[in-house]
Amino acid sequence: MSDALLSVNGIEVIYNHVILVLKGVSLQVPEGKIVALLGGNGAGKTTTLRAVSNLLSGERGEVTKGNIVLRGERIESLSTADMVERGVVQVMEGRHCFAHLTIEENLLTGAYTRKDGKAAIAGTLEKVYNYFPRLRARRSSQAAYTSGGEQQMCAIGRALMASPRMVLLDEPSMGLAPQIVHEVFEIVKDLNQREKVTFLLAEQNTNMALRYADYGYILESGRIVMDGEGKALAENDDVKEFYLGVSKEGRQSFRDAKFYRRRKRWLS
Repeated sequence: MSDALLSVNGIEVIYNHVILVLKGVSLQVPEGKIVALLGGNGAGKTTTLRAVSNLLSGERGEVTKGNIVLRGERIESLSTADMVERGVVQVMEGRHCFAHLTIEENLLTGAYTRKDGKAAIAGTLEKVYNYFPRLRARRSSQAAYTSGGEQQMCAIGRALMASPRMVLLDEPSMGLAPQIVHEVFEIVKDLNQREKVTFLLAEQNTNMALRYADYGYILESGRIVMDGEGKALAENDDVKEFYLGVSKEGRQSFRDAKFYRRRKRWLS
């Protein structure tokens, strides 16, 4: 794509010098769009995000083949701090708020690397509170004593405090009630449309992700097995059967679907 902000080109990732996790993954993220990485647990979604944000070294992982390009620049050798300076911030799976700090103190840690002055940071903080009114109400509460949904909002808000152009969002729906999941995704959509923030999100909730994503990639065992526009994937019979549990005959029980791998056309 000529308008690609990020291009991942045939990367392989190995952990501990022996465990091959990603096997030739390629994807593109156009600027100003929401792109979803879909697949089951262990498919390689989180590893893909860590490869982009250069967090692999902390897990004894490395990109051994292929390349990753951001705005025409190879970024595999950059540090995570370099990526933040270039406007790429990752929200980790599991939220990882600083439990002993207040919500507002957590948010302000996201602005640590900014050099545009206190007034600009205060403006961004007010913008975050406008997107997340719950955080304004809980601004003086310790993060440890807030709900899972509020901590997820705090983690996303903390990323926004760095004024990113691209956010890597890892499993935003994990452990949250359906109503809170819907609220979080609505905010992601709003940020994308109003602030033009680009999102690459990894998500097991295929139904919710495809409702909001412009484009999606499905990962299986470290490989991209299918990709397409979000609406097209949501209507695809294979995706419906293997990820939404709906076949032409209607919804399936786990007993009927548990041997689905034998029938997947991309694994035959």
